[in-house]
Amino acid sequence: MSELKNQISQFIDTNAKIYQDISLAIHAKPEVSDFEYFASQTLSEQLKKEGFEIELPAAGHRTGFAATYKSNKLGPTVVFLAEYDALAGLGHGCGHNVFGATSSLAGAALKSVVDQIGGEVRVYGTPGEEGGQNGSAKGSFVKKGYLKDVDFALCVHPGSGPEDGLSTRNYACAPVDIEFWGKPAHAAGCPQDGINALDAQILTYAAIGVLRQQLTDRIRIHGVIVDGGTAPNVIPEYTKAKYYIRAADIDTLHELYEKVENIVKGSALQTGCTSSMKLYQNLVENMVLTPSLDAIYEKYITELGNTVKHVEDVVMPGSSDVGNISQVVPTIQPHISITDVQIAGHSQDMVNASCSQKAMDAIVKGAKALAFTALELFENPEELAKVKEDHAWHVEHQKEN
Repeated sequence: MSELKNQISQFIDTNAKIYQDISLAIHAKPEVSDFEYFASQTLSEQLKKEGFEIELPAAGHRTGFAATYKSNKLGPTVVFLAEYDALAGLGHGCGHNVFGATSSLAGAALKSVVDQIGGEVRVYGTPGEEGGQNGSAKGSFVKKGYLKDVDFALCVHPGSGPEDGLSTRNYACAPVDIEFWGKPAHAAGCPQDGINALDAQILTYAAIGVLRQQLTDRIRIHGVIVDGGTAPNVIPEYTKAKYYIRAADIDTLHELYEKVENIVKGSALQTGCTSSMKLYQNLVENMVLTPSLDAIYEKYITELGNTVKHVEDVVMPGSSDVGNISQVVPTIQPHISITDVQIAGHSQDMVNASCSQKAMDAIVKGAKALAFTALELFENPEELAKVKEDHAWHVEHQKEN
């Protein structure tokens, strides 16, 4: 083991309990998107103690933060992405308490040696990965320029089962509100005087169902009507539905968005309603893989004793705003197991696993693998250049895969 790598390993072993305790504290106090006050404050305060400069709030998110440490020597810039939001009504059923602590510990460990090699280390606290109020904050970090001078981004997500996994592709997603406004009237006494906003919503729902016949397997659309009116004897004046419009690549998503938008306009025209279709949080972009960067991480997590399962390169169900980061810089989000057997994500079993001893051990191994990956690229500019070339190729060809 190289001297710097040994120093990183020793730093993580020495400080692991601090970050494990933070993870358990966040687990015990779950907070949903835009309300992660305790988590963001706790992680950013610890990073401040480590010598990082802290921006809180950040990127237009009151529970987002940017922790930065810049060496006096020139070198690359890496960002470790930290998530810490919980699931409404469930808690940490996706293990983000582990996620945030792992990235923060990795960043602190690399910071402990960066003055010897040069470069800049950042940890971005990115709220609301699960979506919701002001959700999917990574999109804001991209839009507001926090990635413009970053060379690569790293994180690792808790998973389940006997083996770990590497980064996978997923869907881009537009979370939208579709609303209609009509005119109320007595449904029996004078229905002719009303304009039915529920009719418009049902027409939209049905038309999206018809549209699916002409869509490929690279597309998913699903939604629910959350406000359909107030009483059966009153023609609904207002209705609202929430939809996830998903596609395997961002260009296809934009095309699909326009089709759904036209359906909404058509439903309004047919019923005499006025309409609105708009994002209620950041658009989530699809994950662009950088296999050469995943390969470096795999080398180190395997060295630490974990086994990595290779799966077929397909678009996995679901979406994550890590995709927004991956569109602009080389990014990985592999999975590290926190259970011995396969369990469902977003479940009580995962809530329980996220505070287990295996989860705490995963913080140590995950932080080491991430920090070692960053160190290798900091010390080898030619290898970093190849990673960037690999990323650029996959961005260009993402619609073909």
